[in-house]
Amino acid sequence: MKRILIVDDQNGIRLLLEEVFKRDGYETSVAKNGYEAIERFKDTPPDCVLLDMKMPGMDGIEVLRDFKSQRPDIPVFMMTAYGEQEQIDAAKALGAEKYFTKPFDIHELRSEIGGILA
Repeated sequence: MKRILIVDDQNGIRLLLEEVFKRDGYETSVAKNGYEAIERFKDTPPDCVLLDMKMPGMDGIEVLRDFKSQRPDIPVFMMTAYGEQEQIDAAKALGAEKYFTKPFDIHELRSEIGGILA
């Protein structure tokens, strides 16, 4: 079973994504901030990550940098409500697969994740 790590400081987003991907047959784990995400990543390495860009404490770019230093091949999809081009460019330079602007189309997100994990 493929494993997805969902990282977002908004509880509603975490719950929605967790429910959707569990229904699609994936194993999921969630984290509400960057520090938790790094611990989850080390404890139970995922096959794919959904990562929010803006979080208190450690932002998504810092978390992405950490993940890619451990596993350069891990597909990471960034999520943002802000669409700041500088951060999007930084995420792409670090190897982010794609980014989704909130509110995102859940069907498009499921399709992208399904294509990567197939």
